Amino acid sequence: MITGERQTARIRGLYLKAILRQDVAFFDNETNTGEVVGRMSGDTVLIQDAMGEKVGKFLQLMSTFIGGFVVAFSKGWLLTLVMLASFPLLVATGALMSMVIAKTASRGQAAYANAANVVEQTISSIRTVVSFNGEKQAVMNYERFLKTDYKAGVHEGLVSGLGFAAFKLVVFGSFAMAVWFGSKLILNKGYNGGDVLNVITAVLTGSASLGETSPCINAFVAGQSAAYKMFKTIERKPKIDTYSTKGKILDDIHGDIELRDVFFSYPARPNEQIFSGFSLYINRGTTSALVGQSGSGKSTVISLIERFYDPQAGEVMIDGINLKDFRLKWIRQKIGLVSQEPVLFASSIKDNIAYGKDGTTFEEIRVATELANAAKFIDKLPQGLDTVVGGHGMQLSGGQKQRIAIARAILKDPRILLLDEATSALDAESERIVQEALDRIMVNRTTVIVAHRLSTVRNADMIAVIQQGKIVEKGSHSELINNPNGAYSQLIHLKEVNKESEQASDDQNRSEITAESSRHSSLRYSQRMSHLRSISQGSSVNSCTFGLPIEVLIPDDTWTEPEEKFPKVLIRRLAYLNKQEIPILLLGAIAAILNGTLFPIFGMLLSKVIKSFYEPPHKLRKDTNFWSIIFVILGVVSFLAIPARAYLFSVAGCKLIQRVRLMCFEKLVHMEVGWFDKPEHSCGSIGARLSADAARVRALVGDSLGQILDVIASAVAGLVIAFVGSWQLAIIILALIPLIGINAYAQLKFMKGFSADAKMMYMEASQVANDAVGSIRTVASFCAEEKVMNLYISKCESPRKAGIKQGLITGTGYGTSFGLLFLAYATFFYAGAQLVQARKATSSDVFQVFFALTLAATGVSQTSSMGPDTGKAKNAVSSIFAIIDQQSKIDASDESGITLDNFKGEIEFLHVSFKYPCRPDVQIFHDFSLTIHSNKTIALVGESGSGKSTVISLLQRFYDPDSGHIKLDGIEIQKFQVKWLRQQMGLVSQEPVLFNDTIRANISYGKEEGNATETEIIDVAELANAHSFISGLQKGYDTIVGERGVQLSGGQKQRVAIARAMIKSPKILLLDEATSALDAESEKVVQDALNIIRVNRTTVVVAHRLSTIKNADVIAVFKNGVIVEKGRHENLIKNKDGFYASLVSIHTSTNASTA
Repeated sequence: MITGERQTARIRGLYLKAILRQDVAFFDNETNTGEVVGRMSGDTVLIQDAMGEKVGKFLQLMSTFIGGFVVAFSKGWLLTLVMLASFPLLVATGALMSMVIAKTASRGQAAYANAANVVEQTISSIRTVVSFNGEKQAVMNYERFLKTDYKAGVHEGLVSGLGFAAFKLVVFGSFAMAVWFGSKLILNKGYNGGDVLNVITAVLTGSASLGETSPCINAFVAGQSAAYKMFKTIERKPKIDTYSTKGKILDDIHGDIELRDVFFSYPARPNEQIFSGFSLYINRGTTSALVGQSGSGKSTVISLIERFYDPQAGEVMIDGINLKDFRLKWIRQKIGLVSQEPVLFASSIKDNIAYGKDGTTFEEIRVATELANAAKFIDKLPQGLDTVVGGHGMQLSGGQKQRIAIARAILKDPRILLLDEATSALDAESERIVQEALDRIMVNRTTVIVAHRLSTVRNADMIAVIQQGKIVEKGSHSELINNPNGAYSQLIHLKEVNKESEQASDDQNRSEITAESSRHSSLRYSQRMSHLRSISQGSSVNSCTFGLPIEVLIPDDTWTEPEEKFPKVLIRRLAYLNKQEIPILLLGAIAAILNGTLFPIFGMLLSKVIKSFYEPPHKLRKDTNFWSIIFVILGVVSFLAIPARAYLFSVAGCKLIQRVRLMCFEKLVHMEVGWFDKPEHSCGSIGARLSADAARVRALVGDSLGQILDVIASAVAGLVIAFVGSWQLAIIILALIPLIGINAYAQLKFMKGFSADAKMMYMEASQVANDAVGSIRTVASFCAEEKVMNLYISKCESPRKAGIKQGLITGTGYGTSFGLLFLAYATFFYAGAQLVQARKATSSDVFQVFFALTLAATGVSQTSSMGPDTGKAKNAVSSIFAIIDQQSKIDASDESGITLDNFKGEIEFLHVSFKYPCRPDVQIFHDFSLTIHSNKTIALVGESGSGKSTVISLLQRFYDPDSGHIKLDGIEIQKFQVKWLRQQMGLVSQEPVLFNDTIRANISYGKEEGNATETEIIDVAELANAHSFISGLQKGYDTIVGERGVQLSGGQKQRVAIARAMIKSPKILLLDEATSALDAESEKVVQDALNIIRVNRTTVVVAHRLSTIKNADVIAVFKNGVIVEKGRHENLIKNKDGFYASLVSIHTSTNASTA
């Protein structure tokens, strides 16, 4: 068990290390987060089983088998050879059984890998799932894969049973032949009864031991099958190897970048050429901007510079050296990336920023947050930098996440800075300040900017306009703007359409404000950067791992994950879930009991055979012929009983696993969104529970239950036969059995506690793996593989130690039970000899008791060895029921509640107070009131984190307010049926979540149960300006978008998300930065489409771009959870001292074009 624990821990580490080593193309084509977490939590359990206590047990049984045959050959080689004649048949049966089990086990594991991916996708995107009432669809998808897993499990059980039954049939047939041939040897070859008895007993012991290896062999085969795919990944050498130590390392790089005659297509879409002969040169220390439509290839340039992919032809060079010639890890350390959709990990803000640099100090982190304009909002959080951001950073607003990502890049201090829509999620004021910071840190750095907002790139030294993978124009802003018919000028014109003419009169005033603020900002920046450099040079802080330091000089009050205590669950409750299978279980129990009684009966018959060996020749011949036939009959009964037991208990066990997983998942998808905000309910830990814990439940009703009934029947039959033979001897042996029972019970009690602690610790490790694999581009970009590994290993250390401790206790208990077993043998033979001497029993009686109780005692020792499985299973059951017993505060499966035939969409917030459940110290709203009239459009503007998106979350009933009222059409929102309520709303989020399915499936997801016609899908795609780019893809609407839509650009994803919301035909439209990721042309077309579909709908728009909301009927300005101003654009702009006017002023100064 100890070696199994150690080796499995090593395999887990090697697998994660190998996964983190793989190139990005591997994640596009061959795996996904759900599969990785499923293998690390589920498949490693099978590997541990195969490499743990089963190995020791197998070696012990095999040594008994070999020892038995050595004794048999020494006592009667001819009889032993005859008995061995059946062994080729045994070996062939075993080999065939192993092959079939391996195949079915592999099929089952593959099926559950798909089911695990459904879990990961659903839980990580839970807001999208509940918003579109996708719970039922997710459950149906999960159930579909569980059915395949069930069939594979039943098939495996049946094959295993047939193989073992064939083995038993051959064994019984072998003994029938041995008895018959033994009588011939006594009659013709001068053997005596003792020799034949020795041979038969030795072969019986050896064969019984070989038979007991069946569970071990099954475990080995299942473990081998599980290990195959893991080791295939471990041994895979990627084309782009982050761990490679080959390649050039220079003193530094200057930052000249060149893409020369590049041909490239994404590995997942090899037939769709992105670049064909693409060339681009970027001078060192300059800022270059890439602009153009979504999907034109801008972000592909970033991916190639980061060497996420290699081009199929052509070269990507830095300082004239091919990127492939550099050591990958070194060159990536010289490049800083801020992506369009910032990726944060489920740890603290401090830990997320610390990703940017090894050995960072608290002061460096603090300075980086100030430079990124993040310090202000972080200071307002009760736990400051130690605030946990949640899975994918969901506890923060989009702008807050982006600023943390920028701080992380600033901390890296790179020579080349890549900004892929780095300020797209920021409000106007934050964008201006962060843009100033970025402008200054760009000095003496090569910077590549990808942007849709032309205002972001107007100061670039060179602007390249990319269309369909080709550069159609190149030059500075002033050069390009002089060509009125050029592509750049056309993009500018599209932006001008959205410009506010009213703002022109305030230009001079605004420029003075901007110049003044710029001077102050420059002074603050110079002081901070010099401070940052001095800290950096003088720092000796040890390396920080994934945000959790190994050795820390900084005082650290890092949040730690709370332990979740699971309630005890009665086994009868589990049995109740299996009540539909009671007839199957009863039949299985009959088969198990029948099979269990065979060996004690065999023992009794063997004692009769021994007696026959000492009878006269004519009686010897007659009796041995009779007993030989009886042994064959026992073999036939065994051949029928064992497969029946295996099949029936497999059906019951696999049905229970399927039912438990389905119940658990169904409960999960209907939990309120706030439940998932807790770190212990992350998709990694939930995935581990459904994968490993649910599988362990089978140990209580599957094969193990059949084996326990087998053992009980064997023990009872053995005792009955023993008492019939000699009650005195039976009582003596019976007195020793409680010692074995007490030992086994104590062992189980110890192990139950250890497995509970270890499981909770492994959940934390699973979440580390889940975060890292789900954000592989960020991990690769920041060369954080080692940090992730160090954190993962540290999370696995405690359960590994617990496993070793468990192994010591289990081993001691198992050894003690065997010591007691041999003590029972010694006592038995001494007492038997005394009784025979006193003429109170015959030798035949003694052998009858011996053979009967030997097999019963073997059964007891088997129960002891099953302890680890049963202990783990009981704790796993408690873990699963802890989820099933949860009561959702906002349950979409609840059919009760009001539904309206004529819903108008009148919205009212009355004196609402609200805090997020996971951040109870931060008051978002206090006495908040807002009225939104039906069929009107209201725009919510203000700083990031001011409460705008919270309004949308409360309307969707992701959360309920702590006090106050939210009413729709004058009715309390809590009184509506949740499913109906959400069906009336269409949500387009700031960061669109797409599922790893086709574009068609993602769009039709908006329709109830995904039942949308082809015409409906194409209509809404055209409306969202998505049809043209979809049609341009080789597989069109059948294109798989990849995990979280990774195969599409940000703008393409957003348009698919808009189409998904439109197909819903909602009465209330919720647009949370719905056009933030679109280029100018797409934004205009989509904005026009949104303006059309807003007619006769209540629309709530959250936006930072003021042009997006200028036509709203009402604009509400938020500041710190309070509406400070409200009215139409033309009225609010007149109040020069108002908050809205200042936002417009900032926005206009940011967007002002150069003269």
